[in-house]
Amino acid sequence: MRARVKLHALSEHAALAALSAMERGRLDHIARSIPSEHSAVPGLPEMTAGLRGRPLLRRWVMVVAAAEALGFVVPAIVGATTASAPSSVVVPALIAAGLFEGTVLGIGQALVLRRAIPSLSMLRWVFATAVGAMLAYALGILPSSLGGDWSRSVIIAGAIALGVLILVIIGGTQWLVLRRHVDDAYRWILITATAWLLGLGVFLGVSTPLWQEGQSRVAAIGVGVFGGLLMAGVTALITGLGLVKMLSSDD
Repeated sequence: MRARVKLHALSEHAALAALSAMERGRLDHIARSIPSEHSAVPGLPEMTAGLRGRPLLRRWVMVVAAAEALGFVVPAIVGATTASAPSSVVVPALIAAGLFEGTVLGIGQALVLRRAIPSLSMLRWVFATAVGAMLAYALGILPSSLGGDWSRSVIIAGAIALGVLILVIIGGTQWLVLRRHVDDAYRWILITATAWLLGLGVFLGVSTPLWQEGQSRVAAIGVGVFGGLLMAGVTALITGLGLVKMLSSDD
């Protein structure tokens, strides 16, 4: 009788051991099938590992160029329709147009950045970009709204100072958000300043000769939109290249 009880106990022990081994094997299989925080989910690599390299550059250029081109349509229309209006009308209209452009640009950039930096706040990025663009427009129209008889040296010094501020203002406001997620985020200010310098240079170089005195508003708007498309492509390409390099060195 004792032998039968002992045999029964040994059988139960062996069964429990086998079941435990089976469960451990099943759990190990499940654990291996779950991607770690550094691995990519098939079909959605940018959501886990973060979009990098050429895929990031392609997405950035396409989306950001389209967003900037769309956002610049309103300033182009406002600038053409208020060319002969008093400053009391031009100033608030252009500042509002700059706010619109910055909002659209910020949305486009944020849609791509959340794939590269999932923890980045889209709302903060859009807000920072919109405020930066609005300030840039305000600084751009400041000289014409001040008036007065200024010396040549003061005009040159003021133009240089305003030019530098306009180039760095959007990157500066965006840096306030980006510094939470990227080391040495100050580089973004230099990247965006270079991009806007080249983009505005292309815009003025192409659009200025095409704007003719006495041309229709439709033609003037068309020239502005065309120049804006070129500017959008240049700025998107330069900022995209800089973003890819900055994130690759941060990994």
